[in-house]
Amino acid sequence: MVDELLPIGSVVKLNDTNKRLMIYGIKPQSTEDEKIYDYCAVPYPEGFIGDEYLYLFNNEDIELLLYSGYEDEERDYFINNLKKKLEPENAIDMPDKPLKEELEAAKQLEGEY
Repeated sequence: MVDELLPIGSVVKLNDTNKRLMIYGIKPQSTEDEKIYDYCAVPYPEGFIGDEYLYLFNNEDIELLLYSGYEDEERDYFINNLKKKLEPENAIDMPDKPLKEELEAAKQLEGEY
């Protein structure tokens, strides 16, 4: 379920591994088998050190959540948009809302012309 997805920046330990991973993407599609996974991650604390160290996995592969990443209103909108695509019956009526900073920048640009 989309509601169970961890936020970006979360650090996890997978089943039968000792290495910690930091989530940096949600619902990526594998280029090898075109399967959609719950997460893509990089080793923690190293971060990105090469394509051969990118990991795709699902919620059921997580043994332990070590740190939960940042959550805010923008993430709420992102999760709801995922629901609209993947679980429309669970989505709520929430408009697609741009970031406050983007709105302010757009207003400033309008004033320059």
